[in-house]
Amino acid sequence: MQLTETTHGGGDGPPLVIAHGLFGSARNWGAIAKRLSDTRRVISVDTRKHGDSPRAETQSYPDMAGDIGGALTEPSDLLGHSMGGKAAMVLALTQPAHLRKLVIADIAPVAYSHTQAHLIAAMRNIDLNRVETRGDADRQLAAEVAEPGVRAFLLQSLDVKARTWRINLDVLDREMDKILGFPDIGGQFEGPTLFLTGAESDYVERAHRDRIRALFPNARFASLPGAGHWLHADKPREFEAAVRVFLDS
Repeated sequence: MQLTETTHGGGDGPPLVIAHGLFGSARNWGAIAKRLSDTRRVISVDTRKHGDSPRAETQSYPDMAGDIGGALTEPSDLLGHSMGGKAAMVLALTQPAHLRKLVIADIAPVAYSHTQAHLIAAMRNIDLNRVETRGDADRQLAAEVAEPGVRAFLLQSLDVKARTWRINLDVLDREMDKILGFPDIGGQFEGPTLFLTGAESDYVERAHRDRIRALFPNARFASLPGAGHWLHADKPREFEAAVRVFLDS
């Protein structure tokens, strides 16, 4: 599947491809992508059923990995957050030839119980016929989602003018078990890999490290103080700096 891409810069460094997390899009990474593009080309993709990319009836990680692999036309670095991080890991394990370095943001190659079905239900419950502005949608969403930051993130996927979501809520809901899980695949990615986590997040635990090292023997670990699961939004400058140091080393 040909994904929609947003490209910044064009320096001499190896290209960097960014894969966003669940409910996200390339636009969520615009500021970080622009700053990292001072020395390299940075390509942010909309994964299937997100943003402006084509819709599909599956959301498996092998499918997503295959999509993202289509954006790698030369040896590149790859950064993936959350769902995008799992897809990036599957791509690295199954098609490592075009990958140089890997950055995995706040996710591990394990199954989770952190279901996001309640957020899908909240988005479905918005009466789009009563939405004239993003504020209208936010007020409706506030009845079920208390955190303003989470609402703002979700509403980036709402096309207010067209009164429609840029994400396929029905398919994501149906495929949630696959999104929460991780496929049973073998192999290793022996390239340098950074597992960058939010210090206040519980998505990557020390108990996961044996599993990570079995698949990524050259893994390094770092955390950002004061950051949660959406660490690139909580601490964007610190996130950018950590990624830059790793990719340039």
